[in-house]
Amino acid sequence: MTGDTPLTRPVGHPLPAGGERDGVEAIGHPLPASGQRDGVEAIGHPLPASGQRDGVEAIGHPLPAGGESDGVEAIGHPLPAGGERDGVRGRPELAALDDATLALALRRMHLIRLFEETAEQSYMRGLVHGTMHLSIGQEASAVGATLHLRADDYILSTHRGHGHCIGKGADVARMLAEFFGKETGYCRGRGGSMHIADVDTGNLGANGIVAGGLPIAVGVGMSIKAQRQARVCMVFFGDGATNEGAFHESLNLASIWALPIVFVCENNQYGMSMDIANAMAVPHVADRAAAYAMPGITVDGNDLPAVAATAREAIERAREGRGPSLLECKTYRWRGHSKSDRNLYRTKEEIEAWKGRDPITRLEAEVAAQGRLAPEALTQIRAVTQKEIEDALAFAKASPAPDVADLTRDVYAP
Repeated sequence: MTGDTPLTRPVGHPLPAGGERDGVEAIGHPLPASGQRDGVEAIGHPLPASGQRDGVEAIGHPLPAGGESDGVEAIGHPLPAGGERDGVRGRPELAALDDATLALALRRMHLIRLFEETAEQSYMRGLVHGTMHLSIGQEASAVGATLHLRADDYILSTHRGHGHCIGKGADVARMLAEFFGKETGYCRGRGGSMHIADVDTGNLGANGIVAGGLPIAVGVGMSIKAQRQARVCMVFFGDGATNEGAFHESLNLASIWALPIVFVCENNQYGMSMDIANAMAVPHVADRAAAYAMPGITVDGNDLPAVAATAREAIERAREGRGPSLLECKTYRWRGHSKSDRNLYRTKEEIEAWKGRDPITRLEAEVAAQGRLAPEALTQIRAVTQKEIEDALAFAKASPAPDVADLTRDVYAP
């Protein structure tokens, strides 16, 4: 396998059937004769009695090319033929979410999709100036990651952060007003698409600088720890940010000081036009967590229950004082990097293939098949979110523009 040597392998590559390569664990330490050490796999996860986990390592199992698991749970355990385990309908990740939570998740995913489609249409009509970075197709990542955060937890977002805002409970009317540069927007029309902040819901702001939110998250984590609070800070970033020095510095310091941070990489395959496969030597961003002694988990970012389950573990770990985690959500943006992107670096066939794995219709189909939400409930969710977006657009259009006399009101300078 590419990257292997006779003695070691990159973290996250499947081991041969024997669980070792030339009698050596993944990190290069000789294995005892039994092929394991004290009942623990080479990467430190307890093994079941059988000495293996359904033939799959505990972490680092690559997703298939299609980006989904084909009947395999998000953490790599094959489901029984009936799609249930221990008498629970559906996989455990879905069963862990009650009907109200599933309805909330679907509502937020629809809200993100409709919000961004409306923002895009407004831009095309000249109602929104500047550019915008849309996350259409990535809704499960934003909603799943934030689903189990508390109201007093914090998030830090990116230039592609509308979904994070909505996932944390933002008012879409004030968001659209911000897009329109209106006084009623979250930043009184001064921030626009890339700089929305909502302190009341714990959203400390989006950042137009690649990897710019990561060092800020370290500072937030230090503040939480110094005040002995039980809060968590979740910071989002894209795959392009993981080659910035700020990424490595932030993960290193967060681990040294055991800060309550969840690092969430939304790997949508491209840093602007750069295919991540051409920019990173390891196959998964999560593999890099090993260098900083924190858990690194790669999950199908279009699978909401899987994202929510994985994020929940990381959130609980951080809240309990056990330090940070790195969660990689493999997903895909249907639109270009920004509105000026002509999409010359990828094919229409690739885009259409990912549209076929739409995270919203995928979740709707699963909850309907398992009898969790009735068709009428799904229709109602779509209707309610459509009305909310229509009202938000009317609010944004009717809101007043900032007064020129207040131009320097929020400028903090001598």
